[in-house]
Amino acid sequence: MKKLFASVLFLCLAVLPSLGANQVIEAIVARVNNRIITLSDLERAKQDTRQEVQQEDPANADKLYQQREKDVLRDLIDQQLLLDKGADLGITGQTELIKYLDNMRKEMKLDTMEDLEKAAQAQGMSFEDFKQQKRNQIIDQQVIGQEVGRRLNITKEDEQKYYEDHKAQLQRPEQVRLSEILVDPAKIVPKAADEAQQLAAAKAKAEDLLAQIRKGAKFEDVSKKSSDGPTAAQGGDLGNFQRGTLAKELEEKVFAMKAGDVSDVIQTKQGFVILKVTDHQSAGIPSFQEIEPHIQEALYMQKLQPALRVYLAKLREEAYVKVMPGYVDSAATPNQTQPEETKDQVAKAKKLTKKKKKLLLF
Repeated sequence: MKKLFASVLFLCLAVLPSLGANQVIEAIVARVNNRIITLSDLERAKQDTRQEVQQEDPANADKLYQQREKDVLRDLIDQQLLLDKGADLGITGQTELIKYLDNMRKEMKLDTMEDLEKAAQAQGMSFEDFKQQKRNQIIDQQVIGQEVGRRLNITKEDEQKYYEDHKAQLQRPEQVRLSEILVDPAKIVPKAADEAQQLAAAKAKAEDLLAQIRKGAKFEDVSKKSSDGPTAAQGGDLGNFQRGTLAKELEEKVFAMKAGDVSDVIQTKQGFVILKVTDHQSAGIPSFQEIEPHIQEALYMQKLQPALRVYLAKLREEAYVKVMPGYVDSAATPNQTQPEETKDQVAKAKKLTKKKKKLLLF
């Protein structure tokens, strides 16, 4: 449970700590329309970036961080601009947030949303702040998809050229993707006094589960409900395996199977296992048709980044963006305007932090 919350939280911006009765003097780094970015926001975002590069490439983490640090404030400003655009477009992210939290609850095998909130609080998290950060992320993604992504034009000629240019990188070894259902004799209830009886009971259970699958039950559903393996919540998915990475007996069985095939019950050190080959890739360069979706995704991401920067530059020119002295927005444009602040604008900014912080304007 800790790992699930930690990994999900890492994808979002860090949540704000709750403040006590004593107010904290908070420096404003930037103003974006009626939103503010504080020094604490900036420091948390830098810490998130440092953790991210450490996970990506520990050996070169310092170098990567130096490259990305200059864009941390830019990214915070980008997010605020996208949130404002989302409000203009009537995008709330509420429906998607509810679906996301419900899926999270199911993965953690919790009964209610209240249980999910308690699990978050047990990890020292503010559930409301966590939800708000996830909602912001959803809004940003929807704005980008609607305003930028759907306008990208990817032709068959683009796809074919990408395929020809990247054939060397597309070369792959033979591999299978496996899912499992594990029956652990130690978890059979009630426990038999004799070890042989316990093994027999475990085998009988595995055979019964296999019979359900043979009769039409979905492998993934049976795994989620009945598997004793650590992959049960993911429908038994074990990932990809190349030749030479499995025990010889298992390798001979699964590499002889086609995608969609389900094995007989196999006895292993962990217990009795049923394996499904969800995909079987042959060695060599895959056909264009086989990996066309991968090519489309790669081209989409390739074209999205420059198009997104153009779009965000346009949003900057249409918005009120003020960066305080000593800080730099690495995506500021020459056509950006910085209107003089009025008393009304300052008052609105202060309302954003009402009862939480005193603002220190530079």
